[in-house]
Amino acid sequence: MKELLSDEMVDASLVERALAWERDGRELVKRVRRDRFAGALAYVNQVGALAESADHHPDIEIRWDTVILRLSTHSAGGLTGMDLDLAEAIDRLG
Repeated sequence: MKELLSDEMVDASLVERALAWERDGRELVKRVRRDRFAGALAYVNQVGALAESADHHPDIEIRWDTVILRLSTHSAGGLTGMDLDLAEAIDRLG
């Protein structure tokens, strides 16, 4: 199991890595808008490929042109380095 990070460590990492995510309790959350529903689906497929290669999977919600991603290491009960690493990889998608 991965080591849980403190709120302070997560907040500092979000700033240091310039991640476009918000901390919401024990989760990192990102909202992304794409062109229409098809664009949102294409983005989700890109995120899915990253998640599969990392063997770490976000919760994903699609609302027409908006994708909401939530990252947390459920087995650890909160945020770990795995979440920050995947958040960074997802941010590189644009």
